[in-house]
Parts: sequence; C-alpha cells; structure tokens
Amino acid sequence: MTNTNKPLKIAIPNKGRMSEKIYELLRCAGLNFPSKDERTLQAETKDGRHRLIFVRTADIPRFLEAKVADVGFTGFDIVTELKAKVEKIMDLDFGNCDMVVAVKEEDSYTCTKDLPEHINVATSFPNIAGEYLEKAGKKPNIIEVTGATEITPRLGLADVVVDITSSGSTLKSNKLKVIDKILSSSAVVVARKDLDENLKKQVHTLLVALQSVLEAREKKYLMANVPKEKLDEIRTFLPGFTAPTVMPMMGDDKNVVIHVVVDAGKVFESVEKLKTLGGQGILIMTVDQMVR
Repeated sequence: MTNTNKPLKIAIPNKGRMSEKIYELLRCAGLNFPSKDERTLQAETKDGRHRLIFVRTADIPRFLEAKVADVGFTGFDIVTELKAKVEKIMDLDFGNCDMVVAVKEEDSYTCTKDLPEHINVATSFPNIAGEYLEKAGKKPNIIEVTGATEITPRLGLADVVVDITSSGSTLKSNKLKVIDKILSSSAVVVARKDLDENLKKQVHTLLVALQSVLEAREKKYLMANVPKEKLDEIRTFLPGFTAPTVMPMMGDDKNVVIHVVVDAGKVFESVEKLKTLGGQGILIMTVDQMVR
C-alpha cells in the first residue's frame, strides 16, 4: 500500500560523534535508512515515511523554526543559546556536558562574584554568557569565537571563558580552572510547535520507538532452567515487569524454564543466585527494543 502521509522530516547533525549516535539510534528504532557518509545531505527510508536532513548541529533549531524540518536532534545548550521557538520532547542519554565559567589557574577568583565588574569574556554562547554575567552584576565585553575558546586567556584576548566541557581535560590542558557552572546539557529531541495532527501522531510513534531502544539498552533478556520448587525464591530477585514467564519442560515435572528481563547491571549477580538455586542452561541475550 502506498504511503499517502507526508514524510516526517528529521534534522540531525551532519558529522561528529553525536551524529553517529543519533543515526544508529534511529536505525535501532526501526527506521531503515541507507548507509551515509559525510557528503550525504538527505536520506529517506524505504517506506517513504521518514526523511533525514543532515545539517550543522547549531543550525537545527533554525531549520525547525523555518519549517524545513519537523523534528530535530541537537544539544540543549544550543536550543537555550538561540532561544529557539521549538518544543523539547525528549532528553537523550548521551552528549552530556556542562557550560562553565573558567579563568586562568593562577587567578585568585573562586566564583563569578569574585570577577571584576568589567571583564572580557570569550565564548561561543554570547546570549547565555551575557545574561548570566549581567545577572551576577558584571558588565561583560563579550568576544564571540567559534572555536579554541580555551586558548584565549593565554593569548590575552579574554579574562574569562564561558564554554562547554564534558571531562574538563581541555580546560586543564590549557591551564584553566572552573569557577562556576551555568547549566547542564545533553542531546535532546525538539519539534516544531505548529505540527498538524498527522505529524504529531508520527512524532509520537517515533518517540515511542526511540524510548523502546533507550530502555532496552539498560536491560538483558535471561533464560534458565530452574527447579520448580525454587520459583517463589527466584521471584524475589528476578521480578521482570511483574513476574518471570514460566514454561514447562518436556518430560520434566521437576524443572521449568523461566524467561525474564533483567537490569543490565544486575545480570551477573542474578546468574550467581540462580546457580546456587540449581539453575542451569542459563542464556543471556541483548534486548533490541522494549515497549512497556
């Protein structure tokens, strides 16, 4: 049957680690896109229901505002900086970082309040930096840069930097120290605010598929042969969603097969407990998607 709906247009970063993670997340969620390289600008699923648009991460909110895309994957820091008129509809579990205020290691400042009233600030986030420092009673001279922010204090261009960091290693390698945190950021899914009802349904379906993948990453599927008399005890540490699925074994009245979803971090602890209760033939499998 031919799909008569308009394809849901999804904007994702065109390169970088976040781009790779988002592309893989979409494929795991069941969106069958062809392989891509850095020269790919658009791609469409075989069923024509979804179209990917590859653009700069910082441009994605503007593409949504211009109705070029319906949904986008970008950083919360970017959405905040641009004051984009979009709706955040999902937080993702990657791209985590902090936006911080940093100065040279030898400076005596320990927090933003310690800074002089008039300061030169290098940043790729002029709106966030300016508003934050003004609220702290400062009169910042914002110097907008698009990269290598950390080197500006050593070059004499700025007294302070406002930048994002995940581990802090780049700041340390440039002999800078963090004196304040402005906000925490991660990858987010955002959508246009004026989607029609059909597109809203498509977005909801996409979110359910994405959530099913994210939840499955934290789980393992476990199967084991166990003594029937131990089921009540097994249920105390392997509850699954409500209880393990129990199936009979052909020609064996004393043992049964259990199927259960387990938190990934507890799987080997659970296996050891099963073994002490007579569990055998234990299989551990990955879970691709999980819908509650």
